[in-house]
Amino acid sequence: MSARDLVVLGSASAVPTRFRNHNGYLLRWDGHGLLFDPGEGTQRQMTLAGVSAHDVTWICVTHFHGDHCLGVPGIVQRIARDGVPHPVHAVFPASGAVYWERLRHATAFVDTAVIDERPVSGDRAEIAAGPFTLTARRLSHPVESYGYRLEEPDGVTMLPAELAARGVRGPLVRRLQQEGRVTTRGGRTVTLEECSVRRPGQKVAFVMDTRLCDAAFELADGVDLLVIESTFLDEDAALAAEYGHLTAGQAGRVAARGGVRRLVLTHFSERYRTDDEPRFAAQAAAAGFTGDIVVAHDLDRVPLPRRRRAPAGGGRADG
Repeated sequence: MSARDLVVLGSASAVPTRFRNHNGYLLRWDGHGLLFDPGEGTQRQMTLAGVSAHDVTWICVTHFHGDHCLGVPGIVQRIARDGVPHPVHAVFPASGAVYWERLRHATAFVDTAVIDERPVSGDRAEIAAGPFTLTARRLSHPVESYGYRLEEPDGVTMLPAELAARGVRGPLVRRLQQEGRVTTRGGRTVTLEECSVRRPGQKVAFVMDTRLCDAAFELADGVDLLVIESTFLDEDAALAAEYGHLTAGQAGRVAARGGVRRLVLTHFSERYRTDDEPRFAAQAAAAGFTGDIVVAHDLDRVPLPRRRRAPAGGGRADG
């Protein structure tokens, strides 16, 4: 089975600690690897996590504060050094193009031609990305910052009992999937709707540095996995608002309203101690979120929840 999971490469905010590296998140998705916000030290964290430059097919930068992008030079140079042959698409705010250029060519090295730059601008941008769509939405932060949403199209799950009852077997099954309608040897016309249920595509959202805003709620709506900053605890909400960040409770509120299935809290301020960690999860839950909560740690691997499957009679259910 193809892997779909999140590899946490770093979970600190502006200042790394003894236990938390700067940001870095690799979303593995059926042979694609989306590297979000590679902060300082990401290249080494990838080695510790057992992933390589060859696993990276996308680099997505939310904004150009150092803890979200200072790892770009090392990643790009590693891609070049290791001879990665496939395109690596780079998505970043167009307003920060000067910073991207400085990071992209930070030092002398034998360059690579595989980096495909795709700057985004405006309040919303949608990027066709093969098996999924990548949507960028502008957030609320002192510098221009974007959140990202990855979404695959809905599919179908075939129902063997219904196929057998209608005499659809062998090559006819594939034709039914492709064409939506087949005629059996007995002359019966069978439709795809009779023999399948809708399989909702999986969705993941990354919401990094931002205050509460409509875009954060839109990105999180209906996703299976939400990776979201929770820089501060709720008692420090004034600081969060001043610096353009979320509290744990606010992150929980975004997840609750969106019906998120698994919530990953990350980007923690260095002001908090290890024994404060349970409070982040508790405050997210107190905001009304009742799904799975993961307080991220470096080198964690967080699987996507199992696929949802719509029952034959309509509606949605986990499958």
